[in-house]
Amino acid sequence: MGFATDAIHAGQEPDPSTGAITTPIYQTSTYVQEELGKHKGFEYARTQNPTRLALERCLATLERGERGFAFGSGMAATTTITQLLRPRDHVVASNNMYGGTFRLFDQVVSPTGIEFSYVNTADVAAVEAAWKPNTKLLFVETPTNPSMIISDLRALASLARSKGGWLCVDNTFMTPYFQRPLELGAHVVVHSTTKYLNGHSDMVGGAIVSNEPAITERVQFLQNAVGAVPGPFDCWLVLRGLKTLPVRMERHDANARVIAAWLAKHPKLTKVYYPGLPSHPGHELHQRQASGFGGMIAFDTGSLERGAKVLKGTRLFALAESLGGVESLISHPATMTHASVPRVEREKAGLTDGLVRISVGIEDLADLQGDLDRALASL
Repeated sequence: MGFATDAIHAGQEPDPSTGAITTPIYQTSTYVQEELGKHKGFEYARTQNPTRLALERCLATLERGERGFAFGSGMAATTTITQLLRPRDHVVASNNMYGGTFRLFDQVVSPTGIEFSYVNTADVAAVEAAWKPNTKLLFVETPTNPSMIISDLRALASLARSKGGWLCVDNTFMTPYFQRPLELGAHVVVHSTTKYLNGHSDMVGGAIVSNEPAITERVQFLQNAVGAVPGPFDCWLVLRGLKTLPVRMERHDANARVIAAWLAKHPKLTKVYYPGLPSHPGHELHQRQASGFGGMIAFDTGSLERGAKVLKGTRLFALAESLGGVESLISHPATMTHASVPRVEREKAGLTDGLVRISVGIEDLADLQGDLDRALASL
């Protein structure tokens, strides 16, 4: 089936008892068993839930994976990926990624005896140079958050496989509508379903999708054993969001392309980061591995003081954490989403105090551009 058809129907058969076309919210903690050892496939809600199962099947279909697993947050999903590792294992990770992921790796996982090396994953040679005999995992975002660095997924997947490791891609920014890492050779994909997959800023969740049996079997065990699962209502909210994912992503992308091109010519900005700009160093590579550019843009105002003026000057672009909702958001990575990243590491990745990140929503383009124009006029 086509992507839009799968987004609406995959994993979501009409309810057999009532014919309801929308997957019900199975708000239950347990299930009555017919007799000892005999049940309808559901025993306890941490282990299985029909609403969650529908979401997991839909996500797996959209990412072209064999199995999908839903979690209580994107960080819970990423944490589960790290639980596939053992002490003295080594991880190569992007030096420009979501600050919460860096915090998890640096302050939670590293003390358990797992080693991390942070490199620019756009440089395949640098990734290979960082690889060690005990390297098990290569973890990347592309585009990265927030500097929009593009990594070659085919090359990195080939490298990881040749070394006996595996590649995990955080696909939150692109979603499977624009980019499907598993089709490019990645072993596993993670998402914050809070963002574009849900699309309405009204829940928190995460997901893992893979077609590697060794990974899916272990993730299934960890999902149940650790119990970091979402409730059925949150699963239902993501299912609802997925039905409009294609049309929303097209609008996010269309708005962002125009705004990025306009910002790139603005005399008061020093740099604009958006893979849809022909001047972006990863523009051509991104076009080869994705079908759109998405709704995330970052731009450098030149200083913290100038950035603060822009953040204060917008009205439609709401100052808030997160991204990927229908409404436009604006944030300051250095003090918000990436505050946990040490300054020296931020500066290595080009994450300056003057950098502003925007999540372009689906409002009328003229209104969004006018809002930014008024804010930039204050500089």
